[in-house]
Amino acid sequence: MPPTTVPSTSLALPTAARAGARRHAFFSNRSPSSVPTARLRRAPRLVMVSASASLEALIFDCDGVILESENLHRQAYNDAFANFGVRCPPASSDPLYWDEAFYDDLQNRIGGGKPKMRWYFGENGWPSSKIFETPPSTDSDKEKLVDIIQDWKTERYKEIIKSGTVKPRPGVLRLMDEVKDAGIKLAVCSAATKSSVIMCLENLIGLERFNGLDCFLAGDDVKLKKPDPTIYITASEKLGVGSKNCLVVEDSVIGLLAAKGAGMSCIITYTPSTASQDFKDASATYPDLSNVRLEDLKLLFQKTLVTG
Repeated sequence: MPPTTVPSTSLALPTAARAGARRHAFFSNRSPSSVPTARLRRAPRLVMVSASASLEALIFDCDGVILESENLHRQAYNDAFANFGVRCPPASSDPLYWDEAFYDDLQNRIGGGKPKMRWYFGENGWPSSKIFETPPSTDSDKEKLVDIIQDWKTERYKEIIKSGTVKPRPGVLRLMDEVKDAGIKLAVCSAATKSSVIMCLENLIGLERFNGLDCFLAGDDVKLKKPDPTIYITASEKLGVGSKNCLVVEDSVIGLLAAKGAGMSCIITYTPSTASQDFKDASATYPDLSNVRLEDLKLLFQKTLVTG
């Protein structure tokens, strides 16, 4: 079937989240009241060192950071649509199919599998399927449809991960080990389904590293998904570490906005599908973690960007 596109106006990222991510200014040896208001408005962008900044926790996203998972999730969704005969619009002769270009755009704008389907069906019409012969009309039936498709998709995704063909991205395991050896807390926060993330981590980072995590949160653990900052705020509380002392590793603007909204610094390890996104608010961007060491991150963390 012909490629499907996402109307950019329907999925525009909230400007409030980006605005809320702006960093606070720190002025050495001066109280806020001693700095003239006019000077604050026209102050240039500076790089300063905050004596209170110390790296106490490193938090990884999973999909796109620990593994390049976009096409694996897309494959699992398309297999689920075919299995249940999901037709959208209902008169379509073939099951729904999300092509690579469409899914790259969709997954970089909407976090979580169920929200993706809710948005898509809301925009394009609820589908006919083997689950509901006619499109569901009530909220409860719509949720039942999404739940059934998502559950089947999650099991299919697990099968793909367990096949042994999927490997972690370069540098991830080595950096995790450096962090634990240094006594710095280590966490993983993912918007994906909890059972899916657990299986993924057990297979890719190993049981010992997974059981050694100081905090693990998935989409099931919070009501609001990224770019909402709830998952990172919750992680900060569970870790017992202030948000200013946490560094997040993300791969997309959605994740960056979530981290910044929680008051945390964030570095980006982009993937081919996110490389063209605007990461100007990130502390640093890398193609992967193969050349990134803990000492590099500690030095980076000491620098706080100040916007006047």
